[in-house]
Amino acid sequence: MKVAVLGFGVVGQGVYEMLRTCPLFEAGPVLVRPGKADAPFKVDDIEKIVNDESVDAVAEVMGGVDVAYAYGVKALKAGKHFVTSNKALVSAKGVELDALAREKGVGFLFSAACGGAVPFLHNLELARQSDDIEALGGILNGTTNYMLDRMQSEGLGYEEALSEAQALGYAEADPTADVTGLDALRKIMLGCAVAYDRLPVEGLYNEGIDSLTAADVAHFQGKGLTCRLLAKGGLAEGKLYAYVQPALLPADAPECAVKKNFNMAKYLGKNSGQIVLMGQGAGRYPTASAVIRDLECIRFGQREMLHELCEYSKAENDGCLCTYYVRMPKACVAEFELAESEAQGGAVYAITKPISVKAMHEKVRALRKGGMPIFFAEI
Repeated sequence: MKVAVLGFGVVGQGVYEMLRTCPLFEAGPVLVRPGKADAPFKVDDIEKIVNDESVDAVAEVMGGVDVAYAYGVKALKAGKHFVTSNKALVSAKGVELDALAREKGVGFLFSAACGGAVPFLHNLELARQSDDIEALGGILNGTTNYMLDRMQSEGLGYEEALSEAQALGYAEADPTADVTGLDALRKIMLGCAVAYDRLPVEGLYNEGIDSLTAADVAHFQGKGLTCRLLAKGGLAEGKLYAYVQPALLPADAPECAVKKNFNMAKYLGKNSGQIVLMGQGAGRYPTASAVIRDLECIRFGQREMLHELCEYSKAENDGCLCTYYVRMPKACVAEFELAESEAQGGAVYAITKPISVKAMHEKVRALRKGGMPIFFAEI
């Protein structure tokens, strides 16, 4: 199988290198930006790929939505299999790409879009064929997990931890999607699509770690708690929920053992019980290996990860109740129903009474618009 690659960044270089060294595949042309085709294998025109009859499959690792979608459509219409690690693309246009792939009789796989090397979506798709998936989620962003690990184990500040993650290739130059929880949210969206035939695009909430400070870390560590960024999705009384937020956990919680850029993805099957998968969730070769895995699945006849009935949907998070740890200015105290609170260093640290995910996220969003600095995490 001859495979063309769209994009030659961190992951693209890893995919191309693995294609060159794997005897099951032939490395095809690589699409780069105009003016960057400085080697025989590089091209700067997508038409040179879609019109090349020797190319059997296209691997998209360039990122973004609009251009990646246009190129994916061109590849599928040309009768070429299409695999991608682009969770932004699949969360926005996955249903359309899947329908086009079915029409053309070619494959559209995207397990590389969630979990890096962890075969989360791959195994989830297999599991839902014979079991009912009751819940799914976990630590799905290697960048923020690396940062949280360094801040809590080594005492690094937020900016220092982010700089380290960028230097190691775990974080992009613009880390916004990672640190705000958007990247993890897109991954739980894909998990819901695979597990429930519903790709949620409305009613979603994501809180990241960009409000976390060294003082917060010192305070909750003094209480014996550890912070991890968790994505959660599932069905509750037939209603789909999906959200991302920090969580404070006791030191013996399994998530606290997940270090550096590793992910812990899990799902709960009605019959299987809880299944947990761990591995590197960010970086060149972990993600590239997942792209190659999808190409391998296509070689063995798999053509889709989404079911034909999959449709865009709405998440309903008003039924998900949590108790939250909150650090806030004194002026915000009256805005929350609190179980306990203490003032320290000019801030108030409090524990809320149970409140829905929807209500909490919307309340904090409104307060921040008024200039109030707040950090919150589920307990």
